[in-house]
Amino acid sequence: MDKNAYSDTLLLPKTDFPLRANAVQREHLFRERCTSELYPWQLKHNPKDLFILHDGPPYANGNLHAGHAMNKILKDIVNRYKVLQGHKVMYRPGWDCHGLPIEMKALEEILVTQAQPSESKIRQLSRKRALREYEKQKEGFMSWGVMGDWDNPYLTLSKDYEVRQLRLFLDMIKKNYIYRQLKPVYWSPSSKSALAESELEYEEKHESRSIHVRFPFTLASSWQKHVDNKTIYALIWTTTPWTIPSNKASMNIRTLLFSAIAVHPQLSYSLVEVVRGDQAGCYVIGTDRLQSLCAEMGVPDEDVRVLDTVLGEQLVGSSYKHPLMGGVSPLIAGEHVTNESGTGLVHTAPGHGMEDYEACMALGIEPFSPVDDEGRFTKEVGLGLEGKFAFTEGNSAIIEALKDAGSLVMERTYIHKYPYDWRTKQPVMLRATAQWFANVENLQKAAVEALEGHIIKLFEERGSDIWWTEKDDQVFVAPEYRQDGKKYKRGYDTMDVWFDSGTSWTMLRDMPGRDPSLPVADVYLEGSDQHRGWFQSSLLTSSDTLVTHGFTLDENGRKMSKSLGNTIEPSFITHGGKDKKKNPAYGSDVLRLWVASSEYTKDFTIGPTVIAQVSDAMRKFRVTARFLLGNLNNFSAKDCVPYNELQEVDRYMLHELYHFNHRVTQAYDNFVFNRAIQHVQNFVTNDLSAFYFDVIKDRLYNEKALSTKRRMAQTVLYHILKSYTAALSPVACHTAEEIYENYRTITHQPETSVFKAGWVPMESAWKNDDLEAKYTLLKQLKTEVNQVLEVARQEKVLRTSQEADISIAVDRESAVGEMLHAMDGSDLAGLFLTANVNVCDADASISGQFEREAKLGKLLGIHMFQLASS
Repeated sequence: MDKNAYSDTLLLPKTDFPLRANAVQREHLFRERCTSELYPWQLKHNPKDLFILHDGPPYANGNLHAGHAMNKILKDIVNRYKVLQGHKVMYRPGWDCHGLPIEMKALEEILVTQAQPSESKIRQLSRKRALREYEKQKEGFMSWGVMGDWDNPYLTLSKDYEVRQLRLFLDMIKKNYIYRQLKPVYWSPSSKSALAESELEYEEKHESRSIHVRFPFTLASSWQKHVDNKTIYALIWTTTPWTIPSNKASMNIRTLLFSAIAVHPQLSYSLVEVVRGDQAGCYVIGTDRLQSLCAEMGVPDEDVRVLDTVLGEQLVGSSYKHPLMGGVSPLIAGEHVTNESGTGLVHTAPGHGMEDYEACMALGIEPFSPVDDEGRFTKEVGLGLEGKFAFTEGNSAIIEALKDAGSLVMERTYIHKYPYDWRTKQPVMLRATAQWFANVENLQKAAVEALEGHIIKLFEERGSDIWWTEKDDQVFVAPEYRQDGKKYKRGYDTMDVWFDSGTSWTMLRDMPGRDPSLPVADVYLEGSDQHRGWFQSSLLTSSDTLVTHGFTLDENGRKMSKSLGNTIEPSFITHGGKDKKKNPAYGSDVLRLWVASSEYTKDFTIGPTVIAQVSDAMRKFRVTARFLLGNLNNFSAKDCVPYNELQEVDRYMLHELYHFNHRVTQAYDNFVFNRAIQHVQNFVTNDLSAFYFDVIKDRLYNEKALSTKRRMAQTVLYHILKSYTAALSPVACHTAEEIYENYRTITHQPETSVFKAGWVPMESAWKNDDLEAKYTLLKQLKTEVNQVLEVARQEKVLRTSQEADISIAVDRESAVGEMLHAMDGSDLAGLFLTANVNVCDADASISGQFEREAKLGKLLGIHMFQLASS
């Protein structure tokens, strides 16, 4: 017989929805309706309050990477979910367009053909490059289906933005939040720029010239009795000889001091005498460091005498003389001093060390940093060091000067970890520079008024470039202050990068339709590297919800790095590599599903294996959608069977759908998107594929097209399809639109986008705990039946489960027995996918009831099930 002879008697699934996505070609068909068309529509038509997710601006420099994808897609998932819930969503993308990396790239383009350009020319070229990079990045973001106000982004280089920033700075000055002070920062001489901690790389094998230097005490009377008229020296150790001149005493209006030597008040210090050799003399050394120091210096034990031991607090207040700079400075208490290395006494240069700075500032000791932007000594340092590069020739000159002064005790090469500029791969230094600080003392009222009356107005009229192009400083002085006998000079300090981008929340202030009592934004969602920067400068005054994500790692858990060659650009995933068989074009929805499936609060991995697994999950989602659509080909919403008229198993499935909707909603509400995807996968695998789809196939394929039983199953499939599509849509927006396109005409109110159809229904009438308890037992029983049927298949007793008759022996008086005896055998047969099911009493004698006709291979019956009363 023809194997398809009976195919015309079956109602097989029929749909135009393809199993293969062909994403690169097909996603474009649905992108506009769920992005550029949807965004203005929802602002106009959605009924609920305005929801604002403020976009922390990415840097307008370089190609998009996986971190960009994680950030922008996470934001889009949040926004799309809010749209589905009926909120008006305002999402205005932004770009950070200032900063050294952009300037360096711009300079690279022109230094080959011309000399160092003017600052105005650099700004002009940097602006062009930033705008070019912004356009390229915007195109990439839009290709991922990210919905937003792409026609009106905010750029930190725009005149409007810069004026807003200055106005905010003015407000902070008015509130006495701003003052100026020297403070050490990481400074890169190679790029002539201050660096944030995140811009540092650490070289594990950096080579320094470490030295031990002796500073003569000028006041140590309590110990003088031990040494007669001999000089007592404070012995220090440093790996930065070039900072020795910054340990300088000087007359100052506020204090007498620029520096000090620090000791820990609770550590033990010894006065020791070295009696022979080049290091002969009397030294103050940390007691716990004495043995190792003598070993380093090559001094035998018999040449060392300990004369006295005291706590560090007894040394505080003593004074010493600088061997090169002259002048007298004190010994101070420092909690940062340890006995783990060095001598236990720390040469303190507050202009070149943060811990030194904090210890000295508490005592009013000013930082002194005679080093310029290029890392060369300035004329303030003296000693013939002016113009010398601190790290090299400056180091050498200072060491030679210490030798000549008889103050160098020992010099060694020291290999250790040291910070480098991540761009230039050159060492950095800590260097005190004049900086603006927030949230402290007063500024003069007149200066505030001058800024308010005049400079911002110039920026509004002529743009920020005027600060560099205008030759006359007096142009920036308000007219009423030009004749006051004072001379004003413009400054060239760079606005802090975090203040620059961190004031972007001002773009949201006074938003129409926004409750003024609420923060300007509902959510900030950025990478964890922003905690100490962008979040700090903007979050406290502008948002009430903060979501952070980690960093991208390769499949071996390594940080993505161009030098390692392990970076994967999102375009490689969406559009594939040159060899499409080896590196297929997965499309944007697979990239989006990777984002949603990741536990983004931690560092997350990406690579070919990970993406292939995500693609397989997407294929299964399409298989499920195809089954649902294929079995609804002759169905519409008007054909739905009322809930009370459905079969029991159908009502149970709606109960499970109710809980699915609730769990998915809760996951999206809590920003736990990977859990939402897990709920979808579990629902598809356990509730649909492994249970309900099997149970209803007979009705779908074998009943008449318009039969009530078939309509019952289709009613449930219709409700499942709507929830299933909605649950996927915040993540796989293109796929969801494609699914919706294939069934929207059968709905009560067809829309032009799935995002206009609303979120999953929360039908409390579907909730039925009694049915859940019953079907939990029945599904357990179905599992047991399937195990026995599988044994029969393996023994070739039967080919399919529908050839089997099942007998279940159970105590009629038990809860389980009462339930099973009350059920119709045909309903159980439909549940187990068998020919018949017979429920009999557990005490009935059924042994010998079944026989096997081995020659014919026909199964007359298998096994008796004994279910315990419990």
